Amino acid sequence: MSEGLSFPPLMSGEAVTDDALRAACTRAARGCDAGLITYRLDGAEMQGALVFAPEVPLAQAVAMLPLCGVGFQNALGALSPPEVAVQLEWGGGIRLNGAACGAFRMFASTPDLDAIPDWLVVGFTLPLYPAEDPDMAETGLNPDQTALFAEGCAEVRPPALIESWARHTLHWINRWEDLGPASLHSEWRGLVFDIDREVSFRGETGSFIGVDEYFGMLLRDGDTTHLIPLTTLLEPAP
Repeated sequence: MSEGLSFPPLMSGEAVTDDALRAACTRAARGCDAGLITYRLDGAEMQGALVFAPEVPLAQAVAMLPLCGVGFQNALGALSPPEVAVQLEWGGGIRLNGAACGAFRMFASTPDLDAIPDWLVVGFTLPLYPAEDPDMAETGLNPDQTALFAEGCAEVRPPALIESWARHTLHWINRWEDLGPASLHSEWRGLVFDIDREVSFRGETGSFIGVDEYFGMLLRDGDTTHLIPLTTLLEPAP
């Protein structure tokens, strides 16, 4: 039940009072239709999660994580003031004006990368107010952490953001199915945080030069290029 929210064809919404990502995994395991979006909009943070029924092996299906991130960036970019910079981290993080602001996570019915999973869930948590200060006072205690309403987005309404995320994500799903991953790669690269910079991830350090065809992270360290598959970001179903 979407409580008046509007979703595009083949998508539906369900408001939940607990963790929206956990709820999506539970609904998916019980056999809900693909395209279900569970969401929680109350409190100091909002959450949204989308259920997929992949038709490709898990190693390829995990591309839905950056795809959902691009959909989110497009959605928030359309609703927020033009001076607000919305970027994506390879690991699922969301950046507003350079500071960390929530993240995407993903779960699947199986850890077998060669199997076609029964379901895949990609969802995000986005803080609306600074954790250390619900009244949004300028504390400066965590300069690398921020929240939506602290970055000039006070007019962005969570219900509108969920609706917009659904529409933009569906647009990218259709492009991915019709045109393959090339256009998604191009869009994502223009939005990613820390590209061409020195980064460390899962024990590897190097210059983040881009991704492979399945969005695996490529880190160049001297004459060596390390590949960190996107599948390393999969989490056990809650």
